[in-house]
Amino acid sequence: MITVSQLFIYPIKSLGGIELPSVEVGDRGFTYDRRWMLVDANNQFMTQRDTLEMALLKTSFHEDSLQVIFKNNVSENILIPLTIRIRKKITVRIWDDTCDAIEPGDLFNEWFSDMLRKKCKLVYMPDDSLRKVDGTYATNGEITAFSDGYPILLIGQSSLDDLNSRLKDPVPINRFRPNIVFTGSRAFEEDEFQQFTIGAINFIGVKLCGRCVMTTIDQNKAIKHKEPLQTLSTYRQANNKVYFGQNLLHTGTGIINVHDKVNVLKRKEPVFTIA
Repeated sequence: MITVSQLFIYPIKSLGGIELPSVEVGDRGFTYDRRWMLVDANNQFMTQRDTLEMALLKTSFHEDSLQVIFKNNVSENILIPLTIRIRKKITVRIWDDTCDAIEPGDLFNEWFSDMLRKKCKLVYMPDDSLRKVDGTYATNGEITAFSDGYPILLIGQSSLDDLNSRLKDPVPINRFRPNIVFTGSRAFEEDEFQQFTIGAINFIGVKLCGRCVMTTIDQNKAIKHKEPLQTLSTYRQANNKVYFGQNLLHTGTGIINVHDKVNVLKRKEPVFTIA
């Protein structure tokens, strides 16, 4: 039986994630997932691709706030209210999209700028900022937050196990930043998931996830390596991209939990075969 084994959210894009026993699924993905983002002086989004130190900023919930801690010095931390009252609106750019965001305040901008030794601002996506997913794959005008392109990412534990069996030094799941991890399947079976349900929520597998250099960054030390991209490229490469995981869209809202059953309703032909 295929079941959910782990659930993650990443409240601030490209910072550390939070593992949860259950999550609320809203109109743009998991609640609080990538609703915050750091931008540079030109309001361009920032990630670990260009700022490795972002890996050292760990997030957690603390009562009615989001807490961010600098791993190298835990005395350096800040609390960000989950309810944003300041309404200073700006326009930010993420990949080819521009969308409205709001700034929680200079206090947060200064703290993140100090931690990353780079001028930056913290921004939040309000409910009235509607960023649509790529129309090529959208089925009903779906929206997302500050994710790279899609609201939810699915990875099978067996796929990670298969990859690690080929590596000299195994890598943890946090290299791939999934939202849903599941067990009970063969390696890379998620490639075939065209439609499935978890509880009352219907998920659609729309696009395999092309992986970038972020998968090579040690999330505890902020050090870049060649793996696992080098090995993945030997058996998971097509059209000059390396794929690992499936991007999802969904219909319905509600709660999903670890140990919930994954009911596969429709499958598609896989792009890859196990080598």
